[in-house]
Amino acid sequence: MTSSPQFMVAAPSSNSGKTTVTLGLLRAFQRKGRSVQPFKCGPDYLDTTHHTLAAGQQGINLDLFMSSPNHVKYLYQKHCENKETVVVESVMGLYDGAVDDRGSSASIAKLLQLPVILVVDARAMAYSAGALVYGFKHFDPEVNLVGVIFNFVRSASHYRFLCDACRKINVTALGYLPPEENIKIPSRYLGLSIERTINFDRIIDQTADHLEKHLDLDQLAEITSRPLPGRPGQHDSTAINAGKVIAIARDEAFRFTYYENIETFKRLGRVIYFSPMHDTALPKADVIYLAGGYPELYVQTLAKNKDMLHAIRKYCSQGGHLLAECGGFMYLGHEIIDAEGQAHAMVNFFPSTASMADKKLTLGYRTFSWEQTTLKGHEFHYSTLYGDGKLPSIGTLLNAKQEPAGSKVYRKGNVIASYIHFYWAEQEGFLQQFILSQS
Repeated sequence: MTSSPQFMVAAPSSNSGKTTVTLGLLRAFQRKGRSVQPFKCGPDYLDTTHHTLAAGQQGINLDLFMSSPNHVKYLYQKHCENKETVVVESVMGLYDGAVDDRGSSASIAKLLQLPVILVVDARAMAYSAGALVYGFKHFDPEVNLVGVIFNFVRSASHYRFLCDACRKINVTALGYLPPEENIKIPSRYLGLSIERTINFDRIIDQTADHLEKHLDLDQLAEITSRPLPGRPGQHDSTAINAGKVIAIARDEAFRFTYYENIETFKRLGRVIYFSPMHDTALPKADVIYLAGGYPELYVQTLAKNKDMLHAIRKYCSQGGHLLAECGGFMYLGHEIIDAEGQAHAMVNFFPSTASMADKKLTLGYRTFSWEQTTLKGHEFHYSTLYGDGKLPSIGTLLNAKQEPAGSKVYRKGNVIASYIHFYWAEQEGFLQQFILSQS
């Protein structure tokens, strides 16, 4: 059986440089002529966008809170088929989970039997790095930590101290990366930026150049090679293609989606796309999906497109089926107040106002229960909601510790809206019951 490099890029904490390293590795292996499959642990929908660009293959989320272990294994097997290199980027610190280490990247590494490469910010340490790496290697003996990349190291003499530490604990040092301004990817408050004005392809190429110069990629491939997983079993799908047309909002303002969610829509019907920013009319559709995004950054354009605002309000008012998440929910409200305090009229189907002038971070996993359905997702936003007191809400919403979450899921007619980014690829019945059925 042919072996291929398969590994997780992890770190002790966020901001260690693991995303930059991951993007560089994806591009470096792709430039070797290999078919490279990227994955991202956790609910982040921005990193997968960059992964897709770097590897030339669709980035996929793996999440043990929002989905079951069997689903994660199925996705891994499905997307690894016919690939020659597999790179999985962790989320936060290696052992950080929704509750203690449950659902953590370490849990996924164990589930998929992936070797782990740790990216360590070593700018302010030398031999002490050995204690840090030793702790991460032995904190859970079932986690197979095989190598280390030392980031933000300025000299070969500094790196020699780090290598000495790795030899003592029997972990392979794969190289060091000096600081490099040209490979920094700008960020927004929800994660890495996805602005079209930024030449991400050039940045990723420069990152790959940097890694090829300083890391032993052949050794990395050697210590992480193992047989690829077998062909995935039959997906346990209950979807019935009823010939529905699902129109999905996709433009600069609305683009935060999970790939497998869209694939689920495709099993239920035909997917088409439209732009709330640039189109003046809704396409003919049975269902509309207003995904999350950055509507607050494009409020002027959205507010000026009165034909689209009117079309969506009319569609909702006449019983149209619509699912709105986060930015899509903000768009359905009375107005959005930008960071400067300026109000911009939106669809006005809901009487609520979302304000960026009063920023407050809301973040965490959510479990939504309503009637016979349980659905999981993730909430991540800075806007503050006003005027929602009279909005009709449905079900119960709990956080990862099974405590009541402050947010709600709203329903008006056939419109379901909330701040939650739900993951329904394993819960097709949700779409069939609440979206595709007639009320």
